[in-house]
Amino acid sequence: MAWSTVHWKSDILGKQTTAQVLLPASGKPPFAVLYLLHGLSDDSTTWMRHSRIEWYARDQPIIVVMPDGYRSFYTNHAQGPAYAKHIGEELPAFIERSFQAKAGRGARAIGGLSMGGYGALRIGLGYADRFCSVNSHSGAVGWGNLAGQTDYWAEGRRRGLDDAFLHEMKRIFGDSPTGTGHDLLWLARRAKKARQLPRLLVDCGTEDFLLEDNRRFHADLTAARIPHTYREFPGAHTWDYWDTHIQEALVFHVKNLGLSKR
Repeated sequence: MAWSTVHWKSDILGKQTTAQVLLPASGKPPFAVLYLLHGLSDDSTTWMRHSRIEWYARDQPIIVVMPDGYRSFYTNHAQGPAYAKHIGEELPAFIERSFQAKAGRGARAIGGLSMGGYGALRIGLGYADRFCSVNSHSGAVGWGNLAGQTDYWAEGRRRGLDDAFLHEMKRIFGDSPTGTGHDLLWLARRAKKARQLPRLLVDCGTEDFLLEDNRRFHADLTAARIPHTYREFPGAHTWDYWDTHIQEALVFHVKNLGLSKR
């Protein structure tokens, strides 16, 4: 595969931004695209530097795009830029006019880890008409709902979050995220009602500090009769875990994109 760092101007963010793009070495264009999102403390290069994604995708006729999501949670901020629109609409449009990428729901998949796990679900469910499959590794799936709790500050401190971070979460998610575009369960129900629900794969390590949030999300999806696959594996919030399980996610997306493994 060929690896390129792309610098481009986002009108939505009002600034230059970057993405890492893996292009397939074989296959017939136009190609399907997997958008792969990083975690809170990372940037667009982290998947390339800490995993073997280039090796795992080497025989697949697929483009892998790893954008810079900053500390955005990939959602439209209550006070700030519309990151969901940036990743869900603006980025695919840029990729599809700049590379030999196929357009349409059946040619787009999205995944991510931690903040990017929440982000993949936020984008994939929020733009269910644009993505056919979504996966989340160790997703920060409970932090958006945390912002709406009456005991927000006490609960945040119980989780070991400092005041600066809690203020940041309020600026992103607002005071009442439940029932809005930040709310994953609400988005899933809306997508199901529209008969546009993407295929969903959610996993988390049994030693991960986000495990209880992921179990709760799984229970909520199950109660709402939202079809999904949920898995737990040994492991913590580490690159050893993510490098292992991105391989399964890639197989999942390849199947849902209608691609055959060579």
